[in-house]
Amino acid sequence: MAPRLILTGFMATGKSAVAAIVARRLGWPLLDTDQRLVARAGKPVAAIFSEDGEPRFRRLEREVIEEIARDRCRCALCKRPRPAVVATGGGALVDEANYRALNASGVIICLSARPDVIARRVKKSRTERPKLLEGGKSLPDRIAELLAERREAYARAEVTIDTSDITVEEAAERVLAAFIAHGAPRCARSA
Repeated sequence: MAPRLILTGFMATGKSAVAAIVARRLGWPLLDTDQRLVARAGKPVAAIFSEDGEPRFRRLEREVIEEIARDRCRCALCKRPRPAVVATGGGALVDEANYRALNASGVIICLSARPDVIARRVKKSRTERPKLLEGGKSLPDRIAELLAERREAYARAEVTIDTSDITVEEAAERVLAAFIAHGAPRCARSA
């Protein structure tokens, strides 16, 4: 198994920010599936949803995750499969093929937060969140609905860390501790 630390979870739980800190501390590359997807499509996530639809977005997401999971490059330092920190989109684990590919690639850690915290973070963010606009519901109701829909998918992660009442730095520390506790192989560079 490649030494991959995979962060997943609902939007606004801190995946991208925590992944950046963890990658920097480990000295590993950061692979953000949404960033790769946006680069491939040549437009932002919200534009993909509005112009091409969610099925197109999910196909691109599956392709990106499959490529990341299949990557067999070797670390120049330790000669093991190249390590990486992977940040996924909020709905990535719902797709069974994505889950299987990611699970075979490393340790999946889910970041969570209470719905009221997610709503507060979403309101502060400038990022468009197309899934929250569906159904014409209030923000808290739509968040609760999506969380319920994704509960089983998120529960498949090896560890869940609630980021509601901790800083991004504290979340990164907990992610690293969980990753190490789950016997994650380490690259010589980060040892």
